[in-house]
Amino acid sequence: MVEKIIDEEKQGEHIVLTQNPTNTRKLYIESYGCQMNFADSEVVASILAKEGFNTTNRLEEADLVLVNTCSIRDKAEQTVRKRLEKYNAVKRLNPKMKVGVLGCMAERLKSKFLEEEKIVDMVVGPDAYKDLPNLLQEIDAGRDAINVVLSKDETYGDISPVRLNTNGINALVSITRGCDNMCTFCVVPFTRGRERSRDPQSIIEEIQELSDKNFKEITLLGQNVDSFLWYGGGLKKDFEKASDMEKATAVDFAKLLDMVARKFPKLRIRFSTSNPQDMHENVFHVMAAHKNICKHIHLPVQSGSDRILKEMNRLHTREEYFTLIDKIREILPNCGISQDLIAGFPTETEEDHQDTLSLMEYVKYDFGYMFTYSERPGTMAARKMEDDIPEATKKRRLAEIIELQRSHSAYRTKSHLNTVKEVLIEGTSKKSDAHWMGRSSQNTVVVFPKENYQLGEFVNVKIHDCTSATLIGEAIGLSENN
Repeated sequence: MVEKIIDEEKQGEHIVLTQNPTNTRKLYIESYGCQMNFADSEVVASILAKEGFNTTNRLEEADLVLVNTCSIRDKAEQTVRKRLEKYNAVKRLNPKMKVGVLGCMAERLKSKFLEEEKIVDMVVGPDAYKDLPNLLQEIDAGRDAINVVLSKDETYGDISPVRLNTNGINALVSITRGCDNMCTFCVVPFTRGRERSRDPQSIIEEIQELSDKNFKEITLLGQNVDSFLWYGGGLKKDFEKASDMEKATAVDFAKLLDMVARKFPKLRIRFSTSNPQDMHENVFHVMAAHKNICKHIHLPVQSGSDRILKEMNRLHTREEYFTLIDKIREILPNCGISQDLIAGFPTETEEDHQDTLSLMEYVKYDFGYMFTYSERPGTMAARKMEDDIPEATKKRRLAEIIELQRSHSAYRTKSHLNTVKEVLIEGTSKKSDAHWMGRSSQNTVVVFPKENYQLGEFVNVKIHDCTSATLIGEAIGLSENN
């Protein structure tokens, strides 16, 4: 499966939650970008439900309109700006409507939104959602409201998210916030702050609630899940200052993954996103030990050139990445592996680009998320490096990467022909009302005739055909996992 960017695929899903008859105000909320933004919107909806808001899918009737934003690329920001223009056109017809910006763009462009362009009433950063009740009082009083202060300890672990726009099958569970890896192209450390992990007990309690509601699959989520480390609270960078007892009882990602898999043997478990420099072999052994942990690892590499990796401040080399891939193949021979790649990073030569293509040939990823480089203000690359690759060259290199990935995706899907895959039914196929769609453990989409099977069931599917993105088969019975 070849996909270029998450937010282009999502197109800013707006979300609807169960209505509380005692609430009188209407909230309309859209989310863009990474899965973390969608998870954060569920936290926001939970907080605002207690402030008297029901959500609506009709923009025109909203009292409060929020857009949860992404700053990872310029195109994502331009998409949000177009939406803000739409909101303000509606606002002119409904003067009581208030408009707010949440998330990464809120932190980065706070002064532009409130002071220079005056296009929103409220700006709220990713760590300030608990301050929404106070900020609402400010805008209700006719004043602009802003809070983009980054936190060293906020994880929202004490808030039960409202599951929005859900199929009742899959759910996101945030386990970390922020990032300490200062990749030169990335704004996340500046917009989401330092890395901190959530209390494992609060994670277990949230998953228990989902299990009790009959959800079938959860994704453990973070900017870098492999860096999860709980030792009683605090930033990961301060772990060396922890007491001997705290260190002895610390929970890292492998332990957390094992804990969740053992506690919920009937629940499918995924995780995202990983960083090569922080991923360790013990995670692979935990995955191999538990059938309910999906055999898929999203392992962004960004470039196949050691020189470019160094310029990106990626703390792994090409050979170290190959060693990690080899270890995955050894311990998890049927594991799906996907990638993030950037074409046209500053100073990238044709030789660097060829290194990326040769790395792809070595790994033969199942699918990937591929981008042209987009300079983000405030990052080290923007401050120190000229964006010197012509746009036409970027696009040509990206096209070559996508074409190669398409061939590798086809190679991987063909390898599943005449095998049986356990598939969790997630919904109706986009192309046929007569077919279900779901995903295999390797995160490949599978479609098959509906027959008498039901949403949320685990079904064994015999694969007889495929495209580069999809497996096609026939159900041969329910899985023992039901």
